[in-house]
Amino acid sequence: MTLTFTIHAREGQARTGTLSTKHGDIRTPAFMPVGTAATVKAMHPEAVAETGADILLGNTYHLMLRPTAERIARLGGLHKFMNWDKPILTDSGGFQVMSLSQLRKMDEHAVTFQSHIDGSKHVLSPERSMEIQHLLGSTITMALDECTPFPATEDVARTSMELSMRWAQRSTDAFQKREGYGLFGIVQGSVYEKLRHRSIEALTSIGFDGYAIGGLAVGEGQKMMFEVLDYTTPAMPADKPRYLMGVGKPDDILGAVERGVDMFDCVIPTRSGRNARAYTSMGEINLRNARHADDPRPLDEATNSPINRYSRAYLHHLFKADEMLGPMLLTQHNLHYYQELMVGIRAAIEKNQLSSHAQALREGWKRGDLAAL
Repeated sequence: MTLTFTIHAREGQARTGTLSTKHGDIRTPAFMPVGTAATVKAMHPEAVAETGADILLGNTYHLMLRPTAERIARLGGLHKFMNWDKPILTDSGGFQVMSLSQLRKMDEHAVTFQSHIDGSKHVLSPERSMEIQHLLGSTITMALDECTPFPATEDVARTSMELSMRWAQRSTDAFQKREGYGLFGIVQGSVYEKLRHRSIEALTSIGFDGYAIGGLAVGEGQKMMFEVLDYTTPAMPADKPRYLMGVGKPDDILGAVERGVDMFDCVIPTRSGRNARAYTSMGEINLRNARHADDPRPLDEATNSPINRYSRAYLHHLFKADEMLGPMLLTQHNLHYYQELMVGIRAAIEKNQLSSHAQALREGWKRGDLAAL
């Protein structure tokens, strides 16, 4: 394996460490902003770096369709293309293909699907996914899997998981190993403990630089997600990074860290920012609400948010007036809040104070914004 993962401290199941790559170090637990089409929406790359992000996520499915992996490769790779010199993780395309149930056909070899852009036909196999991610120059490549839908019967989940494990082996066989670049496998099995454990056994027998947990945050709810993590993460390799895909809200992330997860990605902070919703030390705030129209206070004085120089009244006005600056500022705030959250979590684990730190965070979120008035 070609990535180095060093764990610096533990508290219970939680741990903090460093994942070293060709494009720099990733401090864990880490949150990866989502840059679907080679851009984190409403942010330029330098601003994303300024939030404290060590790594971001790119999307294989979208980039293979437009502008194409081959074009990005000719232009010097994804890092140069989007002017981001830190690590990039690319998902395999499996989740997006799953969501195109009306436009795809899957068999043992590959998934055949129609582009949502122009209807053109494409084939995505484990080998092609590895090729695309290599052309992009991804620091961390994800094995191609089938993201099992929820709910699913145990038989459906087993068939799906077993296909993903066969594809994991093919992904490994096709992956071009290079120093400082890595390949992650994806644990599947829906909400069935035996299937999750069988998936972990299959993946560890193959051997990966890291292990992701897929098939969660797809409608099962936080309680069930945590129950799955309770029996999944302890069975995963302790010396490799663990990545919970597509999660989540701050409380989801905190609970998953407590259960031993090291890496996260989610569109929530950017999507919410574009829709006037801010994440703060007082919980979630909707800036469209009329009560903010005459409020001179900054958004969240308990944080070092770069947009604290603007009043809530101004932010409210921007969204009411449909000014593009509103989504830009709230996206910046949310990404900064998420990175500040991760900094606090890492520091708390280092000091063996995660339990008290988590309690204080949850009390603040529960207390809410109105309590500060």
